[in-house]
Amino acid sequence: MANYANPEVLVSTDWADQRKSDPNVVIAEVDVDTAAYNEGHVPGAIGWNWQTQLCDTVRRDVISKADLEKLLGSSGIGNDTTVVLYGDNNNWFAAWAFWQLKMYGHKDVRIMNGGRKKWLAEGRTLSKDAVTPKAKTYKATERNDSLRAYLRQVQDAMNSPSSAMVDVRSPDEFSGKILSPPGLPETCQRGGHIPGAKSIPWGKACNEDGTFKSADELKALYAGMGVTPDKNVIAYCRIGERSSHSWFVLKYLLGYPNVTNYDGSWTEWGNLVNAPIERGA
Repeated sequence: MANYANPEVLVSTDWADQRKSDPNVVIAEVDVDTAAYNEGHVPGAIGWNWQTQLCDTVRRDVISKADLEKLLGSSGIGNDTTVVLYGDNNNWFAAWAFWQLKMYGHKDVRIMNGGRKKWLAEGRTLSKDAVTPKAKTYKATERNDSLRAYLRQVQDAMNSPSSAMVDVRSPDEFSGKILSPPGLPETCQRGGHIPGAKSIPWGKACNEDGTFKSADELKALYAGMGVTPDKNVIAYCRIGERSSHSWFVLKYLLGYPNVTNYDGSWTEWGNLVNAPIERGA
């Protein structure tokens, strides 16, 4: 697809449609909640709730290894299963699930290009039927934290010429005009951005239909802002879901070797005592 570094991580809606009954493929719709899934989903797809199933809501952390094994096993996913993820908001939460599955070592995980938006626009079949997959035993690897940025790494990167930070939020969030998008509860005490961060909103990586732009367009987008493959790149947003989308673009579609997702993002940085921030475009 479009000369990406790792084209195998994307599938088309047509590919997913043709293989939705394949016993070796599990399609999962990942949304902020399951309301959209319940209204109609890809036939045979399972539904994952980002808020309750893909986060440790007590520790403010990603899902634990044990809980991930339980979730995947109960979803009919084995270690050799091809997992195809898609969802609402141009695959924000599908990208978050991709990021976590890669942290825990799942080999064959892909994203349906265009997500729920494209599936609906094409008028493809929807189902409201409950899916009850046959449970499997799943064994995850130990979590690979090299795909994740923690606060100390971000603080170090802020002053490093070999690092680049990508703020994928909206321009109004980046400038400090607003603290969070309207209607979203996770917020902070101060607005602005991490000093030195580049404003490259996640949506600039997408076409109107929700699919990803070509490799050449994506290269120009990031390189034009000084975000190049030789840098240690950290992507962040407000809570890590939009930045997992940009992480996916940089690491898998463009093949940047050193990219991490700072899932603490602005809800952590914007609440830190004495942390430096910048405001304005």
